[in-house]
Amino acid sequence: MYIRNHSFLFGFTLLSISSLVAAGQQPAQAPLPDIRQLMREVQEHQKQLDQIRENYTYTSYQVVQDIDANGQVKKTESSEYQDFFVSGHVIERKVKANDKPLNEHEQQKETERVTKLVEKAEKTPRGQSLEGPSISISRVLEIMDVSNERRELYRNDPTIVFDFVGRKDAKTHGLAEDASKKLQGTLWIDEADRQVVHLEVRFDDNFRMVGGLLATVQKGSSFRFDQSKVNGEIWLPTGAEGTVQARLLMFKSLRQHFRERDYDYQRFKVETQQTKDAKIAPEKKP
Repeated sequence: MYIRNHSFLFGFTLLSISSLVAAGQQPAQAPLPDIRQLMREVQEHQKQLDQIRENYTYTSYQVVQDIDANGQVKKTESSEYQDFFVSGHVIERKVKANDKPLNEHEQQKETERVTKLVEKAEKTPRGQSLEGPSISISRVLEIMDVSNERRELYRNDPTIVFDFVGRKDAKTHGLAEDASKKLQGTLWIDEADRQVVHLEVRFDDNFRMVGGLLATVQKGSSFRFDQSKVNGEIWLPTGAEGTVQARLLMFKSLRQHFRERDYDYQRFKVETQQTKDAKIAPEKKP
């Protein structure tokens, strides 16, 4: 049970120092924006970039470790994917398992799986998850208490930062909303581009999931996510890491640590050769 679906947890992303510093004066800090308005801008900026994201692919290398009760690693598995976007949804195509290329049979099965996902992505509205319940940013903010708004430099860039915690008394409906009440964390937003730079979130209480699999995600499970600007035009994932502790079917415990590294971003363009024929080609570098 590797919780890879960041889309559940996710859809979110400051200020340059003026020449007053060089003059030895203290720059006047602009008032911090209203957090609700800030997050609406983050959502809108993401929509504006969706079309550009369709032109990018990247490699995602993921490692999952099973941990025993003493914190020792029992098992390690790795997977390498080629990620691309369809109608705003990220699609992952596995190309390696435990650092070995897939065999012919595995490639065929993966092609069938990806084909179905692409078809589903084309029919699923942007902003909705392909793999389960989703929740809008505006709804998340209704469930969360926001505090400690501030400005910080993150990777030498100005960001707006705030802490959040789910309100236990919030009235919620559905799995995603119910889980949001159990979360607390911190979010870093690039002030200039209104894009999520860094996210840290954790469960501050046990969360019981009921469905095809009865499980309780335990207090302390945590997740972190990073994005960076690529080619000066688009924000894309650079990595993630987390620890999941859960109890399955009331008696079996699960402890996993996962990490992901995203890299090798490539921009593609469509070159139309004939009316009925088009191909994807790497964009030539200047």
